[in-house]
This record gives sequence, C-alpha cells and structure tokens, in this order.
Amino acid sequence: MANQRLIYGFHAVNARLWQNPKSLMELYVQEGKNDARVREVLAKANEQNIRVHFVDITRLNNMSRGARHQGVLGFIDASKNHIHLEDVLEHLNEPAFLLVLDGITDPHNLGACLRTADAMGVHAVIAPKDKSVGLNATVSKVACGAAEVVPYITVTNLARTLRELKEYGIWVVGTDMNGDSHLFSYDVPKNVAWVMGNEGEGMRRLTRECCDELVSIPMFGTVQSMNISVSAAMVMAETRRQRLNINSNHFQ
Repeated sequence: MANQRLIYGFHAVNARLWQNPKSLMELYVQEGKNDARVREVLAKANEQNIRVHFVDITRLNNMSRGARHQGVLGFIDASKNHIHLEDVLEHLNEPAFLLVLDGITDPHNLGACLRTADAMGVHAVIAPKDKSVGLNATVSKVACGAAEVVPYITVTNLARTLRELKEYGIWVVGTDMNGDSHLFSYDVPKNVAWVMGNEGEGMRRLTRECCDELVSIPMFGTVQSMNISVSAAMVMAETRRQRLNINSNHFQ
C-alpha cells in the first residue's frame, strides 16, 4: 500500500491507538513479552479490533532496520491522518500559534520539533512537501507520540501558504541571525506563525520574502548557531510564556 507507514516504540504506538486507531492496520509484538506496557497495548488493540502478530525479536529488528522498537511496532494507513490547514484555522478557539519548517531534512530534528510543539500547545506544524523529511518511523519515535497528535500539514507551495496565513490575520515571523528584533525583547503577535529555516542554509529566498518580520535569537556564548530543534523550542517557549504573561521572577 502506497500510504502504508511504519511506527514503532510504545509512545508512538500508544498515541496512535488512543488518538487515531482506525488508521492502525496491524501490530507486531515481540513474542513472550508480557509487561504492563505490552498488556496495555494488547488490550487497546483488542478493543479496536486491530490484528496483532506475535513474532520473534529478529523479525522485529529486521522490520525496524535495527531501530529501538521496544518490542512493538505497527503499520498505519497514513492517508487517514491527512488534515488541511483550513480544518485547523477554522476551528480554533484561541489565537493561532503555528510553526512553519522550511526544508527540515533531519528526522530527529523534525521529531524533536513536533514533541516541543505538542508541549507548548502549537496548533499545527506546516512544511513543504518537497525537500523535507516528512513523517517516518524515526520521526514518530523521536516525537514520543507527538507526531500522532500535532497536525503536521504538508503543502505544495509554501510561499503561497504563508500568504494565505496572512489573509487569516496571522503574522508571519521568520527567524534569522540578522533579524531586526531579538527574541527576548520581541512582542510576539497575537496570531503568529513562526518560520524556521533548514539545518544548513536557513530559509529559502521566497520564504524569507513572505515574512512580515525577522527576529534573531541572541547568542551570549561562543557558539554562533544552534540546532534547529533547539531554536524552534526557544521561540515556542517564549511565545507560550508571553501568552501566559508569566513574569520570570515567578520561577525563582
């Protein structure tokens, strides 16, 4: 099946079982494994009438290509996870909070971004279909279940999508080391879409030109740059902090 995708590990499988069980086609569980987490998976799979295969660890290792599967993996119908941007924007009951990833190619970075996006209450993550890693088993594993709950929307034309966001009244803010403002003095707009470039070259020219404003993340040490997932986590956390209007002294 063209839309079939592998997921593995308890976080990813459990998230799928609870959030979108109809997309889970079948499960493979290590034979002889009978701890509490396995029993929970099996009980939920039985409740949802999902076929379960008990296989030896060698077969699981081969299916996951040596990844740390924790004794459980499954195949999903990815077409049943598709969601449109309009579906998200038209059903919001609070100001929009979006993350746009322009050409992220490392699955570990995408998984980490999704995990933080879930933690910070981001409504959707948007990425171009081309020159991006897309959702795969590694992304799901690193995201620890977030890939199953945070809407991940792929678009054919990112520049056009950014222009459409503006029509919804969403301020498009790019991150760039030469930005006009820096993150810790920047008043994050009420409705915001943060745009992050890829791991090496940053945002593409057209993406940059679609931004309403560019903001830098100030550096106080000796390093000149940070991993994209770390940078994304910083802007998401600062946005949530401002939304909650929590003074930093509250944590001291």
